[in-house]
Amino acid sequence: MQKTSITNWNKFPEIEAEIKHYTLGSENNPSFLKNDFSPRGNGRSYGDASLGEVVCSSLRHNKILFFDKAEGLFIAQSGILFSEILDVITPNGWFLPVTPGTKYITLGGAIAANVHGKNHHAEGSISRHIQFIDLLLANGEILRCDRSQNSAVFYASIGGMGLSGLIVAAGIQLKKIESTSISQLQLKAQNLTEILEFFDQYATYTYSVAWIDCLKKGKQFGRSILMLGEHSKQKEVRDTKELFVSHRKNSINIPFNFPGFVLNDYSIKWFNTFYYHKNLKSRKELQSHYDTFFYPLDSILNWNRIYGKRGFIQYQFVLPKENGKTYLEKILKRITDKGWGSFLAVLKMFGPEDEGYLSFPMEGYTLALDFPIRKGLFQFLDELDILVKKAGGRIYLTKDARMSSQMFKDTYPKLKEFQDVIREINPEMKFQSMLSKRLKIV
Repeated sequence: MQKTSITNWNKFPEIEAEIKHYTLGSENNPSFLKNDFSPRGNGRSYGDASLGEVVCSSLRHNKILFFDKAEGLFIAQSGILFSEILDVITPNGWFLPVTPGTKYITLGGAIAANVHGKNHHAEGSISRHIQFIDLLLANGEILRCDRSQNSAVFYASIGGMGLSGLIVAAGIQLKKIESTSISQLQLKAQNLTEILEFFDQYATYTYSVAWIDCLKKGKQFGRSILMLGEHSKQKEVRDTKELFVSHRKNSINIPFNFPGFVLNDYSIKWFNTFYYHKNLKSRKELQSHYDTFFYPLDSILNWNRIYGKRGFIQYQFVLPKENGKTYLEKILKRITDKGWGSFLAVLKMFGPEDEGYLSFPMEGYTLALDFPIRKGLFQFLDELDILVKKAGGRIYLTKDARMSSQMFKDTYPKLKEFQDVIREINPEMKFQSMLSKRLKIV
């Protein structure tokens, strides 16, 4: 039994695992399913989701099964990457209805995490646009599920972190676009109060996301840059040759892990100051390719190596809107007082809660922060968890590597419905992961 060292994108934890593959339409799958394993896509989650002693990779299954270029229905195997989908659909005037900050995730992984993007307040998570899922169950059967047939399995699978079965294929409704350009408006907010007012004031924009300086104190506490966007209309694009251009291939690579001293409190403060002042004016309008707007970090291969060999924790939480400002202030104050800043601090607005028993979003504010792993970090994050829980919020499972099982159970109210489905379709718990065992999900 050959084992390989694997980790997810944040490089923590790193484990030795046996990597297996499945064969669609094969009678060997039931015998293969005698062993416990963790479904795995491209390893772009953060933490211990999709990790285990045995993992089953979907990457060999990346075929397009159907594409209706007139209506935008797209059906593909689960191992296809968003980048591969974009290569096919954008020249035909279609776009992903929802996308996170990287295009290097699989379709199956996106569904299992029920990913959200910059447009959640307007268009929800990916689950809203999924038409059906084909799921390989623990008994070897492939089950088609959607909102009308096998609906409980469908709601357990979207955001279910791969614990209901192996997603082998799915149908997704695409979004029609007139160009691959994004018309942007960028606004500088002087403090936390102003950025939250901006989110409300510009809520009609389809896409909105803010970078926030989580180290600045005083009158500029929570200073931010809000980035708003819409798909450019055909008449707004100056060069007609650029109407439907897919993303370009990466040219920059981080070839090795940075030494630990490179990313320190001083370098983060310097970066935050530079980033805030890079826009000389308080209001800036520009047009960019979708790749620059949605996937700025994808332009640098292996950017996670900046955090060094020990890796980092991405801490993402959501707070309900009614008391979100109060608890955002409390959490950011704890971070500024500690001096443990993040140069990748992203604030977004969420709309109404999504389908899916373990889906993360709720109406309110979500903040994602990257913390290099250091002594005392986990204890500090435990303190932040208390504030998140008091606010009525929760932690994103796809980004989690250290939350307690009690915190999870107290903040995911539909856990029992999820567990009831899993007991029925996966009674021997064949689909597991380090995440599910740590949090005692099933």
